Amino acid sequence: MSEFFAMGGYAGYVWSCYGLTLVILAGNLWFSRRELKAQIQRATRRNQTAETP
Repeated sequence: MSEFFAMGGYAGYVWSCYGLTLVILAGNLWFSRRELKAQIQRATRRNQTAETP
């Protein structure tokens, strides 16, 4: 099992790439959810102002 985690001597490179990929994917998910929430709020405000005479 330790050989798997050592990755043939390239563990630092391999695991840092996995970590960086995970951070980028999590950031992408967080930013997209934040933008979706903002777009929904804008659309709701637009609809409320359009309904008011």
